[in-house]
Amino acid sequence: MTDPISAGQAAGSRTVLLFASAATFVAFLDVTVVNVAFPDLRASFPDVPVSWLTWVVTSYTVLFAALLCSSGRLADVMGRRKLFSSATAAFTAVSLLCAIAPNVELLAVFRALQGAAASAMIPSALGLVLAESPPEKRAAAVGTWGAAGAIAGLVGPVLGGGLVEAFGWRAVFLINIPIGIVVVYGTLRTVRRDQPVKQALPDPVGTVAITVGVGAFVLGLSEGERWGWGSVATVATVLGGAVVTALALLRSRRHPAPAVELSLWRSHAFAQTNVIAAFFGAAMYAVLLSSPLFLTGIWHYSVFEAALGVTPGAVTSAVAAIAVGRWVSPHGRLLMIVFGSLLVVAVTLWMTFGLGSEPQFLLVWLPCSLLSGLGMGAVLTGLASIAAGSLPPASFAAGSGLLMAARQVGGALGIAAVAAILSVGGNQTLDALLSVFGFCAIVSGVAAVFGILLYLRVRARRPAAAAAEKQQADARPS
Repeated sequence: MTDPISAGQAAGSRTVLLFASAATFVAFLDVTVVNVAFPDLRASFPDVPVSWLTWVVTSYTVLFAALLCSSGRLADVMGRRKLFSSATAAFTAVSLLCAIAPNVELLAVFRALQGAAASAMIPSALGLVLAESPPEKRAAAVGTWGAAGAIAGLVGPVLGGGLVEAFGWRAVFLINIPIGIVVVYGTLRTVRRDQPVKQALPDPVGTVAITVGVGAFVLGLSEGERWGWGSVATVATVLGGAVVTALALLRSRRHPAPAVELSLWRSHAFAQTNVIAAFFGAAMYAVLLSSPLFLTGIWHYSVFEAALGVTPGAVTSAVAAIAVGRWVSPHGRLLMIVFGSLLVVAVTLWMTFGLGSEPQFLLVWLPCSLLSGLGMGAVLTGLASIAAGSLPPASFAAGSGLLMAARQVGGALGIAAVAAILSVGGNQTLDALLSVFGFCAIVSGVAAVFGILLYLRVRARRPAAAAAEKQQADARPS
């Protein structure tokens, strides 16, 4: 069944895609540029312990992951345009507060608010893109939208390094403001109001519970190395977060207006893409974290040189995201999930056994970076498009939020694994970092297995679905 869409709506879908991609760009740009600005932050606040400074990064990550589960559903119920424009306005305003923060404590609080705004901005943006795009063009739109995040990863370290060197760390937050103003103004002026789903607002108790649960779980994983993996604080935070999350999901199962729309997981394709997203997210975030550590710690590159060293992968990731969305068939996107995961397996194994203490940029690092970027772009676009194809239109934002939450939680697990491997094997030693790449190969291999299972299931159901359609067609009166 094809949704009717007018030529005017098609033009509107391109406008929505432009603004949604711009908002996604600044949200992911803010992650990478802050990492680059960290040394300048330390210099600006020399009396503040490094453990406190890390909250500038951690607070954003925790709030972003914690609120994704419920913010997508909130967008569907409130109206995606309304939440998107409000969240982007909040993100822009808080960026200004970050830029003028007088101390680290307030900066960490403002970064947490930034993460909360981003968690509402991203799924509502993708929900708008899916709702406004014709069904046959949704995958291409998802690819373009996903490429915005990859491009942010490309320009973030280089742009951030230049801004910090020229103007200091406050400049990395000021760059968001003009983009945010244009997005909010353009959205309110040109994007038509969407019709909210006629349902009650999500259960507030369940929303708070799922936020606290996921947030505590991610916090424990993020701080486990510093607190100690066997410490009371780490164990209590991780286990407590898992228990609260489970209770929130049980409440959502029975509540008439659930915080988390568990009914979406009845679709095998959607549930399977969430599982793949979690495992692949663990591998992807581990690669993204360990790659610059390897370049700076083993090959002694400068921060700027390391940023340039990971740039080729960001380029091919953006290219793959656009290509898979625009030119690969729905059936082919399932194969892209498998192919991309296996490509990351092959690349990380190559890195595990091919890299050494002597720089081998052209012979090993460059091809590995290019190929891993291709794999990541193919998998992420394939997952988003397959998941979107299994969602009812009324739940586009809710489903997008759940898929991204799965990826973020998986990413937190991957980063925690990197920290644990490095703490056991010796911080940034060659053997420890090579072990991290081996871990990435294993986890990406698990994602590939689930991708193969999903492909085989869909392939097995295709003849039955075709027969059912033929039977319905034969039954219609001529």
